[in-house]
Formats: sequence, C-alpha cells, structure tokens
Amino acid sequence: MTQSGAPAPRSTLVITAHAGDFVWRAGGAVALAASRGEKVTLACLTFGERGESAKAWREGRTLEEIKALRRDEAERAAATLGAEIRFFDAGDYPLVATAELTDRLVEVYRAVQPDVVLTHPAQDPYNGDHPAAHRMALEARILAQAIGYPGEGEIIGAPPVFCFEPHQPEMSGFKPEVLLDITEVWETKREAMECLGAQQHLWDYYTDLAVRRGVQLRRNAGPNLGLTHKTMAEAYMRLYPQIAKELA
Repeated sequence: MTQSGAPAPRSTLVITAHAGDFVWRAGGAVALAASRGEKVTLACLTFGERGESAKAWREGRTLEEIKALRRDEAERAAATLGAEIRFFDAGDYPLVATAELTDRLVEVYRAVQPDVVLTHPAQDPYNGDHPAAHRMALEARILAQAIGYPGEGEIIGAPPVFCFEPHQPEMSGFKPEVLLDITEVWETKREAMECLGAQQHLWDYYTDLAVRRGVQLRRNAGPNLGLTHKTMAEAYMRLYPQIAKELA
C-alpha cells in the first residue's frame, strides 16, 4: 500500500547479464508493464563492454569509452521503454558470480519488491555470462525471502520467474511456454532497439523473431481473439508452478 492507502503499482524486476539484453529479449514485456503504470526496474550486471561491443572495439575505442557508450545506449533504451535502470559494472566475459554481487541483488529485490521477475534461462552454450546471471538472480530471490538473511529492507514474497528467449533457443534448451502479445508496444520496443547502435546487426534479427513468435501466438490463440497477421510476440519459460483455482 502507498501512504495514501491506494494499492502500490505492480513491480517488475528484470535481471540481465549485459546492458542490451533487456531490450532484445524482454523489451516488449517492459514496455507493456510501463504502459499500464507499473514500476519496472532493470538490473544490468555488466555493460557488455568486452563480449558484446565488437563494433566499438573495431573503431579503436578504449574500455572506458565503450563502457560509457553502452551505458548511454542502455539508459536511452530504458527511458524509451519507461523503466528505471541500475548498473552493477561487474565485468563481462566472464561475468563471475560472487557473494558480494548476489548481496547487491538481494538489496534490489527487497527495495523494489517485485511481483514478477524476468531473467536469462539456465543454459547458453554460447555465452557463459547469461547462465551466471540466471544463477545469481535465483539465488538472490531465495535469499531475499529469508527473514534471517542480513540486509536492508523487508523480505519479499515469492514472485514468479520467467526466463526470456536466448539468442540460440534450440541450443539452450529453451521451450516457448508463454507467448506474450507485444503488438501494441512493438514500435516502442523497436525504437529502444535502435538505441543500441553497438549491436545494430541484431535489429532485424529480433524484429523477425517477434514476427515468428507472433505467428505462433495466433496459432495457439485460435480465431476468436481478433488477432491480425501483424501480431508481434515474445516467448518465455516459467520456472515455478503457476498458482490457480481453475485451469485456463
């Protein structure tokens, strides 16, 4: 509850390994939540300065210049989507899971009290930073629930965790269990994608992916929802059981 007695807006926490990951993989979900007046917090563990900034390295930029570039891109993308962003600057390639970094994530969990969490899936044979972020996201969620775990803030509940789609889903054990219709915010997501000039080669890839997932969404939704051939979608996996009083 807020001080005025009104219910607090729903809160979404997105935990990613690199500064651009939230845009490609969950930008639609972020924009949808923000459009409903919900609070969205992005926790970027690294800037993706070493492993996901090849264009900038080829241009002869220094490490600190690349970090600044990626920070600026991510901040503009987050603002476009309507989210708050926090940078941990933990260093990528490799991103190393540490107790200190996990503690910092626990602080974020307790501060934002998420109703839902989005993060990487557990497998990615092409990028070890992504599974590392996944492990820390889940461990911090568990620790943030424990009343005996030290740290600031109130303990959290049990927010459901959704894993967004990796770049190589077939190689990462990813199964599209949840298809999210992002048609109404697609242009916002595309605008956020275009903030990431360091990874311009991904703009069309993730546009095509949204089209393909939209086709799957329409096929599974059936003919009665009024969906059009322009439906755009994102895919997710659930980690914990859905709680329900009826099957739907």
